[in-house]
Amino acid sequence: MNFQLTEEHLAVQQAARDFAQNELLPGVIERDTEQKFPKDQIKKMGELGFMGMMVDPKYNGGGMDSISYVLAMEEISKVDASVSVCMSVNNSLVCWGLEKYGTEEQKEKYLKRLAAGEIIGAFCLSEPEAGSDATSQRTTAEDKGDHYLLNGTKNWITNGNSASVYIVIAQTDAAKKHKGINALIVEKGMPGFVVGKKEDKMGIRGSDTHSLMFTDVKVPKANRIGDDGFGFSFAMTTLNGGRIGIASQALGIAAGAYELALTYSKERKAFGKNLSEHQAIQFKLAEMATKIDAARLLVHQAAWRKDQRQDFVKAAAMAKLFASQIAQEVTTEAVQIHGGYGYVKEYHVERLMRDAKITQIYEGTTEIQKMVISRELLK
Repeated sequence: MNFQLTEEHLAVQQAARDFAQNELLPGVIERDTEQKFPKDQIKKMGELGFMGMMVDPKYNGGGMDSISYVLAMEEISKVDASVSVCMSVNNSLVCWGLEKYGTEEQKEKYLKRLAAGEIIGAFCLSEPEAGSDATSQRTTAEDKGDHYLLNGTKNWITNGNSASVYIVIAQTDAAKKHKGINALIVEKGMPGFVVGKKEDKMGIRGSDTHSLMFTDVKVPKANRIGDDGFGFSFAMTTLNGGRIGIASQALGIAAGAYELALTYSKERKAFGKNLSEHQAIQFKLAEMATKIDAARLLVHQAAWRKDQRQDFVKAAAMAKLFASQIAQEVTTEAVQIHGGYGYVKEYHVERLMRDAKITQIYEGTTEIQKMVISRELLK
């Protein structure tokens, strides 16, 4: 693995950093407080090519590698994780899955608009009684010949109300267990499809998280992704790539909090000298920086292995596990370094601390990552 970023990588990183500082930072506290979806910011991201970074240019994508993607995710997550989670879902779960497994007709109809940022997508796996357990789907897709009849409820769906295209995982034949699951493309506005209440969340409050209800929704067979029964494999493979996106989000949250704490320590005085001159603070900063660099190496390794078409399942789970843990630790220390100021919204670190927690939950909890890693180790 080459640790030196190319000129193209550096250009993507700088573009994402500029966008985050100029477009996302103004108003980020207001969006968090009011739970305001960043509609205008997401639209601009699409225009800049951040919503379909890894998609082939023939489908309106950027044709970039995974390293470019995680670099951009880190910079945007430093400022606004509510925006980066929308970006992550659209890139890692929706666009990637459609490009890899969708039909040419599906790519023309949906992928082109998704990659261009004209519309955004949602990935619908979690249910009230089945979080990341794709084998326990209660949502059903009854085969009616030329279409499926979709019934059920999905929970915790990012972009739940703002998306136009939804990839829904549903059980067609329970007797076949995981081989009886399908992935269907559902459009907003299909009769019987209702967006439920918006969740009032602790963190990433700018992103819209909703429950979705499906009652006899008629989904054409042409909207099935892959062969009959491919849904479970589709979900698991797509989630593996999604973990890289969430790992880079966690990394960005940690790095953003660290940078704020570092700057604050050089400006704030206590007992006659800057905080940064106190050994206790120096030690905190040293540990924070070390953990962030270690997480970054894991994230980049997972992205690199994916780009090299090597097995990246264990690497992605390790990156997600460790980066989400250090996001919690580093943001907490950042608040501590800020003291009382860290507890108020104006200084941003309290929001980053709240945002960090979700990275240990979605795309599979910490415990699930450990299960994935141990399974790979014991193969």
